[in-house]
Amino acid sequence: MESTAAAARAFPPFFAESARSSSQSRIPSRPKLSRSPLLSSLSRKIGLRAPPTAVAMSGAAAAAADENPSSKEAKLWGGRFEESVTETVERFTESISFDKELYRQDIRGSKAHASMLAKQGLMDDSDRDKILEGLSEIERLIENGEFKWRADREDVHMNIEAALTDMIGEPAKKLHTARSRNDQVQTDFRLWCRDAIDRIIPYIAHLQVALVTLALKNEGLIVPGYTHMQRAQPVLLQHHLLAYVEQLERDIGRLVDCRARLNFCPLGACALAGTGLPIDRFMTADKLGFSAPMRNSIDAVSDRDFVMEFLSANSIIAVHLSRLGEEWVLWASEEFGFITPSDSVSTGSSIMPQKKNPDPMELVRGKSARVIGDLVTLLTLCKGLPPSYNRDLQEDKEPVFDSVKTIVGMLEVSAEFAHNITYNKERIYRALPAGHLDATTLADYLVKKGVPFRTSHDIVGRSVAFCVSQNCQLKDLSLDELRSISPVFDKDVYEYLGVENAVKNFCSYGSTGLECVASQVDYWVRKLNIERI
Repeated sequence: MESTAAAARAFPPFFAESARSSSQSRIPSRPKLSRSPLLSSLSRKIGLRAPPTAVAMSGAAAAAADENPSSKEAKLWGGRFEESVTETVERFTESISFDKELYRQDIRGSKAHASMLAKQGLMDDSDRDKILEGLSEIERLIENGEFKWRADREDVHMNIEAALTDMIGEPAKKLHTARSRNDQVQTDFRLWCRDAIDRIIPYIAHLQVALVTLALKNEGLIVPGYTHMQRAQPVLLQHHLLAYVEQLERDIGRLVDCRARLNFCPLGACALAGTGLPIDRFMTADKLGFSAPMRNSIDAVSDRDFVMEFLSANSIIAVHLSRLGEEWVLWASEEFGFITPSDSVSTGSSIMPQKKNPDPMELVRGKSARVIGDLVTLLTLCKGLPPSYNRDLQEDKEPVFDSVKTIVGMLEVSAEFAHNITYNKERIYRALPAGHLDATTLADYLVKKGVPFRTSHDIVGRSVAFCVSQNCQLKDLSLDELRSISPVFDKDVYEYLGVENAVKNFCSYGSTGLECVASQVDYWVRKLNIERI
């Protein structure tokens, strides 16, 4: 018992629990970073004599340390306080349970800040090097699941800074020169959102590829086009699928625009008023890949427009995916029967053995509500806040993390579904005659004959009514029957009747005409670099 306790005391508090620790607190491993001689020396200095998992505190011991107020260290901000916060306040105000997601961005920002401080003479090069190597070591520990996150250190920033202080001592205390957690968290969050946008865009492009590939497999297939959920006009399936591709392209554009607007650096704005120290904000902005520093220090720490814009863009993506999901759910039903999902993207019923459900797209439809809700949370959070920073803004992270995770999942499964559906051509062909889909094309025929459109609309309406009374299609009417309605009809009218002829007669740019759709398909094949099979 004594040796175990001694090992626990000797071991730094920021290392992880043993391999028996809950996997919930672990971050997926990445390739191990090499350790420099300086870090090896620092590790020996703080008592590391064996691999972390060999000597770390047990889960119970660590939990006991966290629960025992007397074992908690003084807050880094606690100089003017005589009492520590209560356990209730500690639990209520901590954010480390979720904002540790920002650790990469926090470390990156701290490295840029340390380099700038050294360049400006606010710390010497030796301290800078110790800080940079210490931060790299902390990043290695986090990514290998060997870092001990502590709730009493409140958030990701304080956890990393305190761990750095434990590791290298006094030089770490210089790192927070000319910055506040206000500008620090803003910088981290902008970097995280920028990375998230860069992550989402390829998923959108992947879905676009899946839809265009699906279109290529179904060249020439005509489906009913709907307005008001009533049959309207015939369209090529390729044209229909490319409508979703166009929506997704606008989604990418919104994210790119959002990325450009958020790509300005708050670091150096400090709490709200800037600093009297001679920092170089342009240097840190450049090192972090930002376009420039933010011009106004108050705006820099209080702005959350970029978050609301990001979640708005995500919400529009979610709506597009929900509409696609709704259509595929309908089209997979017995009533439509237009598509059949493969077994690999379907589920069954626990009680009805005949069921085959398109559950993934139902969930896409349902999860859109989460993404929209995340946006509403942010809008509501920010609507009454005065400048500059308010603690309310701690609540902005979880909705963003949830929105990104949900959108990525929705995009991924939608592409998977697209790769695993079959259009039932015979069922679609049998369904096409219903609804007089060639009626508008017949009206265009009359316009070409010099009949005013409103008059041609009336003539075709009476022709459809006659077909309804005779239980037949427009193309089934004899020329005499058509001429009994209007003498303008001639034998060339049959070149406009029937869904195939209707599609052939579309010629306007962007229409469902054969040549126009072929041009659209070629455009997307080139843009998305798709290889035709």
